[in-house]
Amino acid sequence: MNDDSMMRRLIIAARFLAWHGVFALAVWLVAARTSLAQETPAVDPERLAAEKLAAPAADEDEQQTAEALPAFQQPEFPSLLEMFDAGGKLMYPIVAMSFLVVIFGVERLLALRRRRVFPPRLVKQLDESISKNGGLDPKAAQRLCQAFASPAANVLRAVLTKTGRPHSEIELAMKDAADREANRLFDNVRPINLAASVAPLLGLLGTVQGMIWSFFVTANLPPNVNKAQHLAEGIYVALVTTFAGLVVAIPAVMIAHYFEGRIQRLFREIDDWLLNLLPQIERFEAKPRTLDAEREKPVVRRAVETSGLAVPARKE
Repeated sequence: MNDDSMMRRLIIAARFLAWHGVFALAVWLVAARTSLAQETPAVDPERLAAEKLAAPAADEDEQQTAEALPAFQQPEFPSLLEMFDAGGKLMYPIVAMSFLVVIFGVERLLALRRRRVFPPRLVKQLDESISKNGGLDPKAAQRLCQAFASPAANVLRAVLTKTGRPHSEIELAMKDAADREANRLFDNVRPINLAASVAPLLGLLGTVQGMIWSFFVTANLPPNVNKAQHLAEGIYVALVTTFAGLVVAIPAVMIAHYFEGRIQRLFREIDDWLLNLLPQIERFEAKPRTLDAEREKPVVRRAVETSGLAVPARKE
């Protein structure tokens, strides 16, 4: 994945968070306005004067009551199990997305090790073979590719099949093989990107569903019930799914970005390595591709020569 696609993803995520923040702010304003309208009574001058006369006695009573009541204790933040129960059924697919991120994250962490993608022993033994033979031996290089099976070896094998061909064909074969191997490594990064995109949407869906239910319940409460309290409780429950979705999505984006960057970095190193080998391969240009004239002869002609029989001349 290139930098442009990553930038587009970050812009989409920023827009999503911005719209969600605006939505949450609007809900909070509606709840605050409802609470203020319910708790603020109409102003009565006679009642206000009576309250001023009774203020000293009321202050003393309030002070005694405050001393008698226990101190307010800050409630503890709910545990993960409590939040999971409060989130509802949509918490199950969000948790499934988290398992998806963990499973494919561990798999890619093991599969994208350097010795699995670009084995140092392959590079070392190929350099030793070139130094020993005074140049690249395609047969020895093919044997090394079979011994150290990896994406780098597969790209090198595709280049060796074009030995003796023009430079443009060799570069095209190298590019096609590198793209094919990179796409194969990207395959198991895509589920992590999927989880990073789907998890916050599931959270938003759960929040919208919870908001609808909360406002429905609040609208149908009896007149003497504190509607603001019920609305606040409903909003708390509704926002749990959004919180859970973001908890899954943020690490997933970071993990996917790390793996994509690692794949690109390893293939840049493979490209540099193969470009340094191209002069060795270009020495065989205009020679038989297998570098073995025996393999270029027809099978029947080679069998006749091996038996010692005279080969009939071809009639013009």
